[in-house]
Amino acid sequence: MANSILDVFASSPIRPMQDHMAKVHECASQLIDFFKATVKGDWQTAEDVKNNIRKLENEADELKHSLRMHLPKGLFLPVARTDLLALLSKQDKIANIARDISGLVYGRKMQFPTNVTDQLEALVKRSIDASKQAFKAISELDELLATGFRGREATLVEEMIDKLDRIENDTDELQRNLLLAIFEQENDLPPVHVMFMYKVIQQLGDLADSAQSVGSRLEMTIAR
Repeated sequence: MANSILDVFASSPIRPMQDHMAKVHECASQLIDFFKATVKGDWQTAEDVKNNIRKLENEADELKHSLRMHLPKGLFLPVARTDLLALLSKQDKIANIARDISGLVYGRKMQFPTNVTDQLEALVKRSIDASKQAFKAISELDELLATGFRGREATLVEEMIDKLDRIENDTDELQRNLLLAIFEQENDLPPVHVMFMYKVIQQLGDLADSAQSVGSRLEMTIAR
């Protein structure tokens, strides 16, 4: 029965949705190497990674535009068109934020105080964990379709989304601690530098929030 359903939806947009999320996560995950380079003051490597982030974000945009242009409008779309478009937008925001972070940090040759770099790298890694978990959940979308969004597969995805929520909560705590660590030495740092550090920390939190939004939107789709 499942195979016959998938045959009917041979032109389903589910695979392109998954391909887009894979590209988005690949883009975001580059931030780990990017920040490692900035901590070392290796701006050549940082520039190379930044350019790769931009390239991957552009590729994600191309996939997004193609999917929007070719998204079926007929009766046989397995998931509501509005749900897919909303999910696509949530996914896309992750890559956009990664691009913005790398552009800002590189453009200002921004380096955080050495006594907070471990906290910074922990926040970056946990934010990317959120993106990875969202990617894992979206990777189950075709199986969800095959099972009619019910049963063990739906339960598995709900558990993935619960884990995503926990990861996002972790990033909130890491974000607060890093902000506090910078605040405590604010008087010893150039005010403009501090302002942009706060902005980057906020953007890293936004990346995790956006990944969580992907999970929330997928959860809503399952519920329907």
